[in-house]
Amino acid sequence: MDPNPDAIKEDLNRFRYSFSENFNKVQKLEEQVAEVEKFYNSNKAQVNNVKDKGREKHVIGSRRSHQGASSKEPNSSNSMQEIAEHKWAWPFMEPVDVEGLGLHDYHEIIAKPMDFSTIKKKMNAKDGSGYKNVREVYSDVRLIFKNAMKYNNEKHDIHIMAKSLLEKFEKKWLQLLPKIVQAENEQLKEEAHMQMEKQLAQEAAYANMAKEISLSLCEVEVHLKNLKEMVIEKCRKISLRERLELVKSFSRLNLDNLNKALQIISEDDPTFKPNDQEVNLDLDKQTDYTVWKLNVFVKKALQEQEKNAAQDPNVNRNGNIEEKKNTNKRRKL
Repeated sequence: MDPNPDAIKEDLNRFRYSFSENFNKVQKLEEQVAEVEKFYNSNKAQVNNVKDKGREKHVIGSRRSHQGASSKEPNSSNSMQEIAEHKWAWPFMEPVDVEGLGLHDYHEIIAKPMDFSTIKKKMNAKDGSGYKNVREVYSDVRLIFKNAMKYNNEKHDIHIMAKSLLEKFEKKWLQLLPKIVQAENEQLKEEAHMQMEKQLAQEAAYANMAKEISLSLCEVEVHLKNLKEMVIEKCRKISLRERLELVKSFSRLNLDNLNKALQIISEDDPTFKPNDQEVNLDLDKQTDYTVWKLNVFVKKALQEQEKNAAQDPNVNRNGNIEEKKNTNKRRKL
């Protein structure tokens, strides 16, 4: 009795749908695996990078604004304010009036002008352009006086005033430095703690993702197994004539293809253990799936061998030699 065409079509559509569904799942899982792999590779690179940066000065890693750090170092702003309120500080309160004072060569000598009003604006900035740490404030205050000393000669009043204020500021800075270092260390510990919490949260999230991927892969494997069983169940049984022809075809395989054929059997039958001297193979003990798989492979392999032999006589000669070697192998099929 011939199979019902409608039933065959229905089975085929069900197979296509199941295959497409599993294929899409595998694609999504591949993307997730790539994401997890990228995270762990990036994490490994960050760990190595942190070790390298650990040799640098710890203040470089500070990401807080001076405004945020000032709560721990209130005296740093006070020290600058004391200098700014000194009776000799008036020339340094605003940007140098280059045009008004006729200082036409000022910008040729001074690369980065600085003054107290500019520092205060930067300290109060809310747009992220402010100081990142108190050392940057210190550097700009020093720059005010260094610029004045550089542009004016040693006997000039501005040079003398700048030098005097710089000495006062340096003394105050040295007094504050231990507290600043302590605050920076506390800040770094806090940042490290926050970074560690973030890292642990990310690792937990990706660990869960990896677990879900593993479970999903198991589900896909089960679905594929069921799909394979469904296909095998619907396939016709291979005939006795085809089995006999398959057995005969083994002796015509070259050594490489013979090993591949034996590998197909080993993959589906873990108990099958071929060796170089003897191959004990009973096709009746193999599953229909394995026999069909072998049948397809052997036919294709022989076609390729014949094609290569027709193109190159040497291949034919070598093929005959290999065929004799294979025939000399004692097989029980």
